Amino acid sequence: MMIPQDVANTIVDPKAYADGKRVDDAFKWLRENAPLAQAQPEGFDPFWVVTRFADIQEIEKQNDLFHNGDRATVVTPIVMDQKVRAMTGGSPHLVRSLVQMDNPDHMNYRRLTQAWFLPQNIRGLEARIREIAKGFVDRMAAKGDRCDFARDVAFLYPLHVIMEVLGVPEIDEPRMLKLTQELFGSADPELNRSGSAITDADAGLAAVQATVMDFMTYFNAMTEDRRANPRNDLASVIANGQIEGKPLGHLEAMSYYIIAATAGHDTTSNTTSGGMWALAQNPDQFAKVKADLSLIPGLVEESIRWETPVKHFMRTATADAEVAGQKIAKGDWLLLSYPSGNRDEAAFTDPFKFDIERSPNKHVAFGYGAHVCLGQHLGRMEMRVLWEELLPRLESVELDGEPKRMEASFVCGPKSVPIRFKMT
Repeated sequence: MMIPQDVANTIVDPKAYADGKRVDDAFKWLRENAPLAQAQPEGFDPFWVVTRFADIQEIEKQNDLFHNGDRATVVTPIVMDQKVRAMTGGSPHLVRSLVQMDNPDHMNYRRLTQAWFLPQNIRGLEARIREIAKGFVDRMAAKGDRCDFARDVAFLYPLHVIMEVLGVPEIDEPRMLKLTQELFGSADPELNRSGSAITDADAGLAAVQATVMDFMTYFNAMTEDRRANPRNDLASVIANGQIEGKPLGHLEAMSYYIIAATAGHDTTSNTTSGGMWALAQNPDQFAKVKADLSLIPGLVEESIRWETPVKHFMRTATADAEVAGQKIAKGDWLLLSYPSGNRDEAAFTDPFKFDIERSPNKHVAFGYGAHVCLGQHLGRMEMRVLWEELLPRLESVELDGEPKRMEASFVCGPKSVPIRFKMT
């Protein structure tokens, strides 16, 4: 079955994700009527749309059967894909990070930094993260009774944490934030490099390529420094790391920095601002967690499910396969919709309700299986610590205007959450 054209167009439309309801309605319709069916939006190759929680997990745990790197890992128009391949000599990827890798490379490259992100190791960072969180809570209090929680707190706090872990000096943090927003917000006129709507594939690709090149220029200099002067930071691990006895390739090393420097804060920023937005709209939930701070881990988990900042990844079938009774042919492209999986009525009771006491809450916002997010434990800790520092001081909160979301179909979340609040 082919998905109706209007629904197919919606699920790749950055504006639909900025709207929120439009894309939620599209995926709800799909779960009910065509939970695993093919779509061919205008200008795209056909692909399967995987909307159910169980089907997403089934595909994610079969890494040999469903590859990340054979085709673009983000849904990409035909023209854009052709231009990237022409530019790279045949590869569909401008960068080659863990996201674009399959085994054995994926396992080898992941192992390089995995120890840094294990729960027992990030515990050593908690005292410093708490110090950073306290500083941002103080900064919020100093604003009086209103702020834009996304721009003033949620963007900047996780950015500072991951840049410290990576080894980027504080003076360069605004640059890293700007580049991240240009990369993930390339379709958003307020965030992309041009400052206007980009409708031409050449202009769109040129803008993304320029952002990637800026990242690479920056991290190339950092690599040279860390090879000469290694420190106790993640940049030194990447700069001096070896895979099977050889240094990382230039593209792979640069891509490793880029994913750490972008996904390492942007997803946490989106989830934190989305959590505050939800609390401001649900005073009963705010009152619950305010009265019982032991509910903070539940608030964190529900914020992650609720916002699901990574909207999709693509997989490519390496052989003929079957998922949920549906035949998938070798070479077929599949879109795994994480927000849809996290709103699946078969997996979650009342999924459109923000419920900090939801249990169990085994969402797929971090992915599943071998490709599960490397930084998930750090992200959870950052959110938990911020709420532990903020909630005891936050007496009340409400929206102070209309929040706005990014226009993006890959990684996105709130770009503005204006609130009015009272703090002690």
